[in-house]
Amino acid sequence: MIKDNILKALNKQINKELFSAYLYLSMSAYTESKGLKGFSQWLKVQYQEELDHAMKFYNYVLERGGEIELVTIEKPKNKWLSILEVFENGYEHEQIITESINNLMDLAVSEKDYATINMLQWYIDEQVEEESSFLEIIDKLKLLGGDKRGLFMLDKDLGQRVYVSLITKN
Repeated sequence: MIKDNILKALNKQINKELFSAYLYLSMSAYTESKGLKGFSQWLKVQYQEELDHAMKFYNYVLERGGEIELVTIEKPKNKWLSILEVFENGYEHEQIITESINNLMDLAVSEKDYATINMLQWYIDEQVEEESSFLEIIDKLKLLGGDKRGLFMLDKDLGQRVYVSLITKN
């Protein structure tokens, strides 16, 4: 059985992961409305991955005999000043999620909940990848400056990203 304080924290994290999905879907809609379908595709895959993150927590809570408590998902931002700002916001958001995962790990360690510690290790590794992916795109966008041809080449490149379920990837 899972301890109440850990259960409460995991339920909050499920909400954060669902908000992340909602945010990336909003970003996808914004980039597509600007004619950048490749950026939109990349963000749609990010949306799907965040749903997987939420479901991994959801499944874990149920496997441990916990009760799921779904609450209202906050409305995400839907307008940005530039494509660079979209990805800077995504990076900042991933930093917040990383901090949240780290706080969960601290709680699990303090409670000596080794099963949760083990499960959270996957998320810690995943967050390194998440932040790195956003930083790579930010760096490329900054290098491009106002070069529209470069932007369209990057758009084409990012459009190649395909969704692979993280739930079966363990």
